[in-house]
Amino acid sequence: MASGSSAGFDRHITIFSPEGRLYQIEYAFKAINIDGLTSIGVRGADCVVLGTQRKVPDKLIVADSVSRLFNLTDKVGCLMTGLLADCRSQVRRAQFEAAKFKNRNGYEMPCDVLAQRMADLAQVNTQSAGMRPLGCSMLYAGYDEELQQPMLFKTDPSGFVAGYRACGVGAKQMEAKNYLEKKVKKKSDYSLDEAIEIVVNCLSHVHSMDFKPSEIEIGVVTRDSPRFRALTEPEIEHHLTRIAEKD
Repeated sequence: MASGSSAGFDRHITIFSPEGRLYQIEYAFKAINIDGLTSIGVRGADCVVLGTQRKVPDKLIVADSVSRLFNLTDKVGCLMTGLLADCRSQVRRAQFEAAKFKNRNGYEMPCDVLAQRMADLAQVNTQSAGMRPLGCSMLYAGYDEELQQPMLFKTDPSGFVAGYRACGVGAKQMEAKNYLEKKVKKKSDYSLDEAIEIVVNCLSHVHSMDFKPSEIEIGVVTRDSPRFRALTEPEIEHHLTRIAEKD
């Protein structure tokens, strides 16, 4: 942005360029793609499945200590994409907001309310130069027992929030979006196994590779088991084997 009419407008987060753009926000979106990861979320008839590729940056790091899946409350979980340090900071703030809500109201913070709250906080960071936008995007998964329906939400550094039937975030999000649109157009009331299959196949499609159980992370929440949890490697291997045999 060093030349032309945009010169200098990327130095301040609170100043619009003549085209009406906030370049620091756009840079935050680019930071999400630095690791080359793509995250997928699919909402089924009574479940939500989140999945992403597992990348360990150093062979000396214990693989289990590097995860993109987090529990925000007993029944709401998230999948983070972007700079891992920013991701952990965002998760800690979400856990704090959820705990404060439960302390004030006496019940768990609903998934949609938590997503909206975190989006509001992200949007505030675009109004003041006191803190930069965090280079991460969150996919929220939960099951609302009052509404009797699964919930999948996404927030980004700009403060945008929306509910989705299926969505992709990260380096290959456009390819993932095109793949998911074709799948959701045909059917949307997927079972848990079908939703996991779509997530795995979508990741394999956009990355053009077959995954081993240790190379992928999958988190699920269902009506029968509303607590968000990450699948173990044997469980992932079972699903990968089933998908391979089906093909």
